[in-house]
Amino acid sequence: MAVIDSITHVISDSDGAWLLDVDPGKDTNRTVVTFVAEYDAAVDAAFRAIQRASELIDMSKHKGAHARMGATDVCPFVPVSGVTMDDCVELAHALGRRVGEELGIPGYYYEYAATKEERRNLAVVRAGEYEGLPDKLKDPNWKPDFGPAKFNPRTGATAISARKFLIAYNVNLNTRDPKKANDIAWTIREAGRNKRGPDGKFVRDKNGVPLTQPGTLKACKAVGWYIDEYERAQISINLTDFDVTPPHVAFDEVKKQAEKKGLRVTGSELVGLVPLEAMLQAGRHYIDLQGSSAGVPEAQIIETAIQSLGLREVAEFDPKQKVIEYRVAEATPLVDMDVRAFVDLTSTDAPVPGGGSVAALMASMSGALTAMVANLTIGKKDYREYEDDMKRVAVEGQKLKKVFLKAVDDDSKSFDAVMNAFRLPKGTDEESAHRDAEVEKATVGATEVPLSVLLKCRDALDPIEEVAKKGNKNSLSDAGVAALAIWAGAGGAFLNVLINLAGISDKAYANKTFDDAKAAVDEVNQRSKVIIETIVKDLAAEAVGSD
Repeated sequence: MAVIDSITHVISDSDGAWLLDVDPGKDTNRTVVTFVAEYDAAVDAAFRAIQRASELIDMSKHKGAHARMGATDVCPFVPVSGVTMDDCVELAHALGRRVGEELGIPGYYYEYAATKEERRNLAVVRAGEYEGLPDKLKDPNWKPDFGPAKFNPRTGATAISARKFLIAYNVNLNTRDPKKANDIAWTIREAGRNKRGPDGKFVRDKNGVPLTQPGTLKACKAVGWYIDEYERAQISINLTDFDVTPPHVAFDEVKKQAEKKGLRVTGSELVGLVPLEAMLQAGRHYIDLQGSSAGVPEAQIIETAIQSLGLREVAEFDPKQKVIEYRVAEATPLVDMDVRAFVDLTSTDAPVPGGGSVAALMASMSGALTAMVANLTIGKKDYREYEDDMKRVAVEGQKLKKVFLKAVDDDSKSFDAVMNAFRLPKGTDEESAHRDAEVEKATVGATEVPLSVLLKCRDALDPIEEVAKKGNKNSLSDAGVAALAIWAGAGGAFLNVLINLAGISDKAYANKTFDDAKAAVDEVNQRSKVIIETIVKDLAAEAVGSD
């Protein structure tokens, strides 16, 4: 761990880079390190880590269960936010040049960074592993993409890429036999296995090359191994595109293949970080199998995924630490408050939370109530014809709730940005001009937040109308409160748009924004009024027995 800590420290100590996760594997003798960085800082942070690894790791003495060919085996750049895959390719090539020229380490580009089509696949690039490098580097067909075509016994070679988020995922079996795990791995991986004839021998083409039988899963690489630390065999899987094959699909497929062989899947393990969407897909999948509503809070969906995949069987799994979006998320101090603290703070002379945050909060309660009415309708025999509609609406309500909750803190941050702009110096003409420009920019930002809330309030009307018409009649009053909350949220957002527009000098922007906001608030006012009046009429008829 001292070696690992020394390597990762240079990342956390780099300006513009943030270390997110360090996942060491004792039996695999391989550590997965994840960090995020600003575009201009990414290459330097990665280079420094590779440099430190080359100083501390001697590959001539290294053994481990995982395939590898270098002290830094792979270094992929993955676009997270504000960059494209092409940007990541540029970063990969820039890093490769530095590694080759300054450290004398040979290496190859793969996936999107590959300069040769035959080198796109990492498995092909890494074939032969470290032990095969001396001969490989002598082969003109395997001249390195960067660095000298000379074997470096201490560092080996490094593969650098730009790629989509790869999910390293291990599925646990109730056996200690790695051969059984390997057999399943060959069945599921995209590359498959060599075909065998009735005589049990390989089927070959006319040139004597064995024919292959594709595996059951696309964008999937897999191998079986035994992990002494866990006292069981695992199927180690790399999912190279989770939009094609997400973890829950791989888990279910391994389970199916294991059962054919009399084996049981006991759980699974995610190595490194995982995208939020992959966890949500899994949670929704298993909720749907139960016939339940997926229109529940995000945390509940993720917990369903964790339990269904058995992600806590061999190691702790804390979504706040393992989900990449949660690791890089900005703080939400207002949303994280309890109700009393939020209301108490609002009642003081503190400038935030103000009307904009409160308007967003009211709108979020509308989304929550919409989801609640839908969920209270699902599973009721009198509303069976609306079951699918309510499942969809419940999900829509949760999404709206999440968007509006984000705006609670966004409104506060935008106000702080305006105040900070006003505090800029204005002693010289140049300073004054800069201050005016920053104030204008911040004020536009402070206008965009309530405008986005207002426009989203308009989107919330359809699901409210649906639960009012098709939802559980015992919850009709809740649908009415949802309509009132969206009306209030939209009106509050509109007022905040207006007060910010008054401070913007760009009249073309101000006029267009006003027109868009006025059209949205008018629509919300009109439609919410109809919804509320209809609900009041229906409830009054039930209460007093007349129209």
